[in-house]
Amino acid sequence: MNFALSPDQEQIRDAIERVCAPFDADYWLRKDQEGGFPHEFHQALAASGWLGIAMPEAYGGAGLGISEAALMMHTISATGAGLSGASAVHMNIFGLHPVVVFGNETQKKRWLPPLIAGTDRACFAVTEPNTGLNTLKLKTFAAREGDHYVVHGQKVWISTALVANKMLLLARTTPIENCKGTEGLSLFYTDLDRSKVEVREIEKMGRKCVDSNQVFIDGLHIPVEDRIGEEGQGFSYILHGLNPERILIASEAVGLGRAALKRAAGYANEREVFGRTIGQNQSIQHPLAKSWMELEAADLMVHKAAWLYDQNLPCAAEANSAKYLAAEACYHACENAIFTHGGMGYAKEYHVERYLRESWIPRLAPVSPQLILCFIAEKVLGLPKSY
Repeated sequence: MNFALSPDQEQIRDAIERVCAPFDADYWLRKDQEGGFPHEFHQALAASGWLGIAMPEAYGGAGLGISEAALMMHTISATGAGLSGASAVHMNIFGLHPVVVFGNETQKKRWLPPLIAGTDRACFAVTEPNTGLNTLKLKTFAAREGDHYVVHGQKVWISTALVANKMLLLARTTPIENCKGTEGLSLFYTDLDRSKVEVREIEKMGRKCVDSNQVFIDGLHIPVEDRIGEEGQGFSYILHGLNPERILIASEAVGLGRAALKRAAGYANEREVFGRTIGQNQSIQHPLAKSWMELEAADLMVHKAAWLYDQNLPCAAEANSAKYLAAEACYHACENAIFTHGGMGYAKEYHVERYLRESWIPRLAPVSPQLILCFIAEKVLGLPKSY
């Protein structure tokens, strides 16, 4: 059992750090204040070839595993870019996994290279306002009319829809009363036609530079060739992307927590009160030491889950656990960073208040901590289903 990064993984980490270096804390502070998608950052990663890290080499990707993708996302977040930086490229890493697995050759050649090159940007339209995590009850409907579908419906909390030109859409193609089990939903990857799709940004607590939106779809035409796989099987297709998504968001959370911890320790070593640095006080030391241990433990679960996934072994329990543990460790590290800074922790110029606001994202999305606990109780411990 080897816990060390391989030489190739060390090179990935170092290369990502170099790409991120020009985008310092002040850059992300400006983006947090002014908003606007971080186009320069996105293009820097695209120009360096990193947007396709987990995509097949045949279409311009690097063909690496989720372990390497998680390392990349952790590194981005840990540089101080946090969830703002990670979310700007998150969709590229896992979002089109259903296309890689279930798309035909023509679709892969048409869709993957532009996404990897950064000329296409995609959003992932699944969640709806009245169904939440109950995905099988989605109401957005795609009616087949000859060689195309006509879509009507509404989605919510759709990231990057303001800047995307493509949309990965899960919609109902069979009335819910005629469906059995997980059937009846179909998956599409298509142009985001703004004459038929209205996007309204949701003002939110943090991560201002990566938009979150309500999306209203009224008569969007989707060619049949933009449907991924078989009609009615879309839910089973998106399941293949859920575990990698949890692993990646967990790695981003660990990175954000470490960025906060680094700032807190630096401040504690410099700030003097009563003739000595505050870092000499155990009331400052102990919470930070605890956060270090929590982040290390969460990181180990991230690596275990990613390794299992890359070995094609079951990893649902580990992926969900990684997401839960990393989100909690991140939140506590960011909270402790503010406490360490005292009143200055409330000031934007010290950055840690931004980190705390962003730390809520992995706690809330893409699945609630309560549902993760329910999953572990039922699937791992054999307890009866509670909902």
